[in-house]
Amino acid sequence: MRFTRKALIAATAAAALAVSLSACSGGSSAPQAAADGDAADKTDIRIGFNPGPYREMFEGGIQPILENEGYTVEAVEFTDGIVVNVAVDSGEIDANIMQHPVYMEFVNAQEGIDNAALVQIPTPRMGLFGGKKSSLDDVADGSTVTVPNSPANLYRGLLILREVGWIDFDDVEDPNTADLSIITDNPHNLNITPIENAQQVPALQDVDYATIQGNFIVSGGLDYDDALALEDQPVEFSNVVTVRSEDVESDWAQAIKAAYESPEFVEYITSNAQYDGYNLPEWFE
Repeated sequence: MRFTRKALIAATAAAALAVSLSACSGGSSAPQAAADGDAADKTDIRIGFNPGPYREMFEGGIQPILENEGYTVEAVEFTDGIVVNVAVDSGEIDANIMQHPVYMEFVNAQEGIDNAALVQIPTPRMGLFGGKKSSLDDVADGSTVTVPNSPANLYRGLLILREVGWIDFDDVEDPNTADLSIITDNPHNLNITPIENAQQVPALQDVDYATIQGNFIVSGGLDYDDALALEDQPVEFSNVVTVRSEDVESDWAQAIKAAYESPEFVEYITSNAQYDGYNLPEWFE
């Protein structure tokens, strides 16, 4: 597809993901003592989550594996994507599970922090849903469409609108720089409005269409069967476990990574219909 060739492969976040994941190739081990002290002995893990399916997925499929290895896990809820990343950097929490690497790199640059992707996780796709309109064929001159207001996710929304043939735009090398000014063709004169991610489901009844991020589709009670179109999600927009760069090789971080890559977790995901349609990491194949 056009965006995978021209835009996203060049993104800084893609490189960050590749480096981070390749650096994490080691297996898991139970907590064990080491000469350098506390980091190696760590058995209490605090994980931050934003609204969406990731906490349920973690508590159902990952936490039992970690607890069997001697770890104690505490979940901490956040409502803001910036704050939950700063909390990782400051050590308030050890990891977060709520974002893709493109957004992570955006926050790293904005906040001057150095978080890293540990492992890719199953991710619900962004989808195009009808509000006042119920079909792609109902699109008309001046139809209203909402997209996420964060640049990278706005870009994902525009990709869906391009895939259904409603707009065209100039590809960008870094999705974190995207805004509506990149649109070059809008034959339906769509009224495209960026709004807060968390407001897209409540606002759906007031607009004709909306491109909605996957975790808000799930937390907002929408049904993927009702989506008018779904993104062909590139790896750069698949969510990851995020930790501080200095913690990537720690025993506890590697235990989290190994749990996500384990046969037990694969079985948990593939046997639960609620995860049907999610974009899955390559080891699920």
